[in-house]
Amino acid sequence: MVRHFPPMQTVSTGLVVAIVGFFSSFPIVLQGLDAMAASPAQAASGLMSAAIAMGLAAIALSLWYKMPISVAWSTPGVALLAVSTAPAEGFSGAIGAFLCAGALTVLAGLWKPLGRLAAAIPTTLAQAMLAGVLLPLCLVPFKAAVEIPWQALPVILTWFLAGRVNRLFAVPAAVVAAAIIVSLNAGNAQLMPDRLIAAPVWTMPSFSIASAFGIGLPLFIVTMATQNIPGVAVMRSYGFAPVPGQLFSSVGGASLLSASFGAPATCLAAITAAMCSNEDSHPDPAQRYWSAIMGGVFYCLFGIFAVAITSFASLADPLLMGTLAGVALIGVLANAIHAALDVPAEREAAILTLAITASGITVFGMGAAVWGLLAGGIAYLVTNRVR
Repeated sequence: MVRHFPPMQTVSTGLVVAIVGFFSSFPIVLQGLDAMAASPAQAASGLMSAAIAMGLAAIALSLWYKMPISVAWSTPGVALLAVSTAPAEGFSGAIGAFLCAGALTVLAGLWKPLGRLAAAIPTTLAQAMLAGVLLPLCLVPFKAAVEIPWQALPVILTWFLAGRVNRLFAVPAAVVAAAIIVSLNAGNAQLMPDRLIAAPVWTMPSFSIASAFGIGLPLFIVTMATQNIPGVAVMRSYGFAPVPGQLFSSVGGASLLSASFGAPATCLAAITAAMCSNEDSHPDPAQRYWSAIMGGVFYCLFGIFAVAITSFASLADPLLMGTLAGVALIGVLANAIHAALDVPAEREAAILTLAITASGITVFGMGAAVWGLLAGGIAYLVTNRVR
């Protein structure tokens, strides 16, 4: 029997999924877009289009496959942008890199050799690269605690204490604390913009070898290795049988459609996929896809009001926004370091990847993430050959 209305349990699950997925990482999205030289209007458009793209993709894929396919923006990917140097072409060059990453994701789904190549990157090196990207961002809260203690410390403490109760709501609670601090410090500033509904801003892309290899390729690799592939694995662990290639091409297509409006990368979710796929979503596995659908609906609603969120965030001290982004990524950093060092024989290559990536170097127009993965890969191959 086809059900035309979602069970109430899946509606509440979808709302929790959207709150966790959106408010736990939107500060990182804004930081990534800012690092790519986006204007305030372009940043609002990017946040809006990213939320709507992942919302519509989750709705369409879950309805089509009748599986709880949760979709997200690439949090590791935007963290990578936040520690990268903007292309010489400015934000238009970043848009070109986003399109390259999306096209590679589509190709990985359609052409099996590329998908296998992405999956063949050792997990330890992929996680080490992610840890190297995240480390500088996770240090910001503690620098802010010294420079702006009365703003940063309440956020850090709220995040820590809320995490003792429920880890999923630690970052949303920190967002609420930061919002209160911004309101108290705003003075006579207007807290809300005159227009609450975000307007899409089209940016004509420009392409260059430097931005493709320096931003597009690392964005593709980190998204595939830490989001798309684990997202499929999470669904399988709950008894669902998605076809990876079809899903990769679908989220890659969503990235291509939304990139010119400022959205960096749309991908499969991992954490929220588990929330939609487990028995808390619905006792009947055949009904759990409604949770992903409702999550997508709420993502779209949050995205529509992105201009209000970005305008309010612009009133915050940059270090306060950095604090929010940093505490949101500490758990991801801990998991990445653990996974990177999990295999003793590969630790040296992993540490080399982590250290070079965290250094922030740029050589021949290519960023530290590329060089870190390249150096770590060479060390990995030489070590295995010697053994």
